[in-house]
Amino acid sequence: MKITVSIPDAIFEEADQLAGRLGVSRSSLYASALQAFLETHRAEHITETLNRIYSQVDSSLDPVLAALQARALSRDW
Repeated sequence: MKITVSIPDAIFEEADQLAGRLGVSRSSLYASALQAFLETHRAEHITETLNRIYSQVDSSLDPVLAALQARALSRDW
């Protein structure tokens, strides 16, 4: 899809130079940068959702299981 965006001259120039160094088109560079940005925010959304879920649910370890794990670990060391 073709779009038109406005960006500051300094960012454009730096991106243009980077695209040249990487041997990719500006369009490819911008698409890659946007994809990385979206993935970062997608991961943040997942973390926020998990934090919200676990703030409402008791996720503490069962005391019996904790004791069994501690005993198993002490044998390994």
